[in-house]
Amino acid sequence: MKVLLGLGGSDESVKTLRRTIERTRDVGDDLTVVVVDKPESKRAQDEMYQQAVDRLADAGLEEVTVEKLEGDPGSSLVNYAERGEYDQLVIGGGTLSPMGKIQLGPITEFVLLNAPTTVKLVR
Repeated sequence: MKVLLGLGGSDESVKTLRRTIERTRDVGDDLTVVVVDKPESKRAQDEMYQQAVDRLADAGLEEVTVEKLEGDPGSSLVNYAERGEYDQLVIGGGTLSPMGKIQLGPITEFVLLNAPTTVKLVR
């Protein structure tokens, strides 16, 4: 499966990276990683990019393409997915409300509503 992993700088992105690397090693997906710029995140784009490169190398997945995207995070991720004919777009996101309902941030919601392919949401 051709998989695009979209990362920001949140803890959710770190968890999503870890789980996607595990799946890629287990089933041999064709993985591409893109890191969006979210200034309000815990980690800067450069830091998240380096973390992705390091974790992929530690897992023996050095051939995976890792790129930085500029501009609006949701739009740039959706545009990149449209150009690559991916089978799945993987993103982290969503928290639970006190009533147990999932709450989506604006970027996650935009991607879910506009992506040209199946979106896997890792929480």
